[in-house]
Amino acid sequence: MSPARSSASESRGRHTPEATGAAVPGSESPAGSRPYNPITQRRASLMGEPVLVLNATYEPINVTAVRRAMVLMLKGVAQAEELHNSEVHSAAHAHKVPSVIRLLAYRHIPQQSRALSRKNILLRDRNTCQFCGRIFPSSELTLDHVVPRSRGGRSSWENLVACCYRCNNGKGDRTPEEAGLKLARRPRPFTLHTSRQLMRLIGHRDERWRKYLFY
Repeated sequence: MSPARSSASESRGRHTPEATGAAVPGSESPAGSRPYNPITQRRASLMGEPVLVLNATYEPINVTAVRRAMVLMLKGVAQAEELHNSEVHSAAHAHKVPSVIRLLAYRHIPQQSRALSRKNILLRDRNTCQFCGRIFPSSELTLDHVVPRSRGGRSSWENLVACCYRCNNGKGDRTPEEAGLKLARRPRPFTLHTSRQLMRLIGHRDERWRKYLFY
């Protein structure tokens, strides 16, 4: 091969997608990222869907995710009372996705509030930013101290709210009044009454829940 033709070949090689780091169909993603897989994304979304949990007496006591509900069923702790049309496939089996499960042994439910946690704050506030009123995925929400910690604000049910990052950054180290923001509702502890209100709210979206929510 002549020097001129060799140079042209090398030049073409330098501009291939592999050489420049561009994505190539069938190739691995750049380090630190995963290729988008719509099937995996749908399965992850399905496993996070809400499931109504009934006590052994058919009294609704909780809302959990499909993933946790299926673990309880596989352990023999609960059984499915209502099913989705969807299935989750493992290497050897196809499992119907539950919409309502019932515990096989009666569990006493104390009347006190739930544990204070990020998950329960977001559940109480229905994944809604308490300043702008918009609904977000959990990953796009943070917790805001209504009275900033620098002002003596505590990490409590009455002082923590779900907040989007934009409102959180805009509020900064100020009270809502100082930042020109208004709370959608006054934050309160997550009680059993609050939990049942949420069950009814979600029950309007899933008709399979409704017959268990009249109590």
